Amino acid sequence: MSHRLDRRAVSLALAASFSTALALAAAPAQAQDAGKEKCFGVSLKGQNDCAAGPGTTCAGTSKVDYQGNAWKYVAKGSCEKMASKSSPSGFGQLKEFKEKKA
Repeated sequence: MSHRLDRRAVSLALAASFSTALALAAAPAQAQDAGKEKCFGVSLKGQNDCAAGPGTTCAGTSKVDYQGNAWKYVAKGSCEKMASKSSPSGFGQLKEFKEKKA
């Protein structure tokens, strides 16, 4: 019976150490992105940073230039100053949008 408890303790300790390692690995990425924001509608085809909406998986999967549901990390405060040919305002957006018709 003590072997069973020892195995459980070892399993729990391993699980806890893996969880800690994963959390620490994510910390630098969060710190790096602190001065940036997601800007929709400014990336060129295949150059988005991630999450380009339905039909795409992640980074580099946008199908067209200035796709309204594809975003790129930009310096905080600069998004709405960047040109976007598909945006209703003509500039990048902080939220996903439906592209205007050309």
